[in-house]
Amino acid sequence: MRIALIHIRDPQFYAIPSRKRAKNGRIQVMGFPPIGIMSLSSVLKRAGHESLMFDQANPETPNEVIIEQIRRMKPDLVGLSFLSTTSYPYAKILARELRAAGCKGKIAFGGVFATLNAQLIKLQCPEIDFVCRGDGEQLILDLVERLHDPDTVTGVTWQEKNGPLRHNPDRPLTRDLDQWPFPDRESLPLDFVESMPLDVPAVLSLERFTTMQTSRGCPWPCVFCDIPIFNEGKWRSRSPGHVVAELKQLQADGYGSVCFVDDHFLLQPKRIEAICDGIVANDIPIEWGCEGRVDSTCMQLFPAMAKAHCRTLMFGIESGSQKILDRLKKDQTLAQIKTAVDNAKRAGIEIVHGFFVVGNPDETEGDMRQTFRFASKLRIDSFGFNRLCVYRGTPLWQEYIRRGLVNDATDWYKYFKCSSIDPTVLAGDVIHRIRSQELRRLMIYKLLRYPLQTLKLLKRFLRHMPFRDVIHLIVKPFLGKKTGATGAEILSRAVQHGEAKSTAAELTQWTDEAIERAIRESRLERERIQTPA
Repeated sequence: MRIALIHIRDPQFYAIPSRKRAKNGRIQVMGFPPIGIMSLSSVLKRAGHESLMFDQANPETPNEVIIEQIRRMKPDLVGLSFLSTTSYPYAKILARELRAAGCKGKIAFGGVFATLNAQLIKLQCPEIDFVCRGDGEQLILDLVERLHDPDTVTGVTWQEKNGPLRHNPDRPLTRDLDQWPFPDRESLPLDFVESMPLDVPAVLSLERFTTMQTSRGCPWPCVFCDIPIFNEGKWRSRSPGHVVAELKQLQADGYGSVCFVDDHFLLQPKRIEAICDGIVANDIPIEWGCEGRVDSTCMQLFPAMAKAHCRTLMFGIESGSQKILDRLKKDQTLAQIKTAVDNAKRAGIEIVHGFFVVGNPDETEGDMRQTFRFASKLRIDSFGFNRLCVYRGTPLWQEYIRRGLVNDATDWYKYFKCSSIDPTVLAGDVIHRIRSQELRRLMIYKLLRYPLQTLKLLKRFLRHMPFRDVIHLIVKPFLGKKTGATGAEILSRAVQHGEAKSTAAELTQWTDEAIERAIRESRLERERIQTPA
């Protein structure tokens, strides 16, 4: 069978750097590689199928090029993979464009958002044939074998022509993750630049960069997260030997930096210890980063992780108010946060990053300012303060249904800033004002209290970024609303431009016609920005 796999991107979360090509001639992208379709591609190829991958971030393959190549390829199946609510509009539009261009093959959606909203998506998008739910490796193998009779393919939502909607039983989660081949990274003509988490346009290295997933799931019940729902509250992992073998393969392929995209890497001490021992024993020089909880029992292994070239450790700190941590059901304390950060820095972890959220339910101005003051006392090297949003599949969404703040029947494909719909949340302008004020204080405090630590981080940025962009990152919180963004920030954060300019949350609430117009305008603006003067 011939299968085309397309990774759908929200333009907020990637950018094209000014130096577009790596030394090997590949286009460079600031953002995470599409490990989902890369994994499916390797599984399909091992089974003898033909696989062709596309990434919407590639400026050399815009949608019109993708559509033309698919028209010529005539694949049996076109898989559109996307993670979140904000990517769904782009997937929906592309599916319609494929059908309008005469694509005769079956079209399938997959990913977290598709899994949690399968039946609603299928009803809203009659252009697609299947919505695939859960892990995709065995599912796609089963689907291509029974493409025209998917009745027995578990994990598939579909509909016969003029027939009722069919929602096949869920696919049981497999614990044997070692059975799958390593992702097919070399078949996609892109190289990825390692930058700070989310949409911060700060480059960490120009080593050949990729991501790995060594485990899946997280069992903790944070109210804003859908990961426990998607993974049925389970955590599954690959064996240390399998992880080390992939790192050896990456070393052979010339990669120098890896981010483990596990939802919670720091869960099983013996496994982490074995991975670190394997890295050291095999003399693998790859630098890596991971994310975990501050209440992990693995903190005694931070020195071993640093010895094994763990350079970046990211914690979901969320708040400096215990009241808000409890409201978010983080099941962690302020003392645990401080201990984890101190232990990581004491162990020699170069960059400790803190994720924070503001604009939480029942959060007062005092609570919000307390979060920034708490952050200033932590030895974190970098930080991000993002507004809390709510989307379907999370416990907070269920709470908002009970409170009458969202309508599950009409709002399922949308997501909202909590400040826009929850009367217990501070108003948006208040959140913006406090965040601006406190960020200025926080940066001054960090420069004065931890000058050496701060200068080391800035030195790393200066190795790979223009001096003016680094300076802008530092002074931006002091400039207020009147200043514009750098080119990199425009590329990483702009979703729409001109009359169609909008935040990502607003985009999910637009009509399909408005979305189509916005995407056209966005493409034109991105081409203008990326064209050298």
